[in-house]
Amino acid sequence: MDNIRAIRNNDDLAWAIAEVSPYFDNPPERGTPEGERFDILAALIEAYEDKHYPIDAPEPVELIRSHMEMTGRTQSDLGALFGSRSRASEVLNKKRALTVDMIYKLHKEWGIPADCLVKPYHLATQQRDVA
Repeated sequence: MDNIRAIRNNDDLAWAIAEVSPYFDNPPERGTPEGERFDILAALIEAYEDKHYPIDAPEPVELIRSHMEMTGRTQSDLGALFGSRSRASEVLNKKRALTVDMIYKLHKEWGIPADCLVKPYHLATQQRDVA
């Protein structure tokens, strides 16, 4: 495994990405020296990017919306999961907080990671006209 080095800056990151890019079209076989090199470089890239370019998880309602969009699900589908379309609407409009039961169903039925759904978020507040 020659020519593997630590990634300490963006130049090192660019080098490592250039090194693994050819493997995307033609993945190396696991257990081979090329496969080991790919795994090590990929792990180094991931560690550097996680430390220097972290991506915050979206808040739970945005995660649900994104998941619905990516999987072609509708508010009706969410309503069927929650037992009522109006309950789904309240959750999507942040008028009702997710319950433990809802989180469990989203995780079990739709595969959304439960730890991403338990993150606190603010509910919408109603604006009142002050006379």
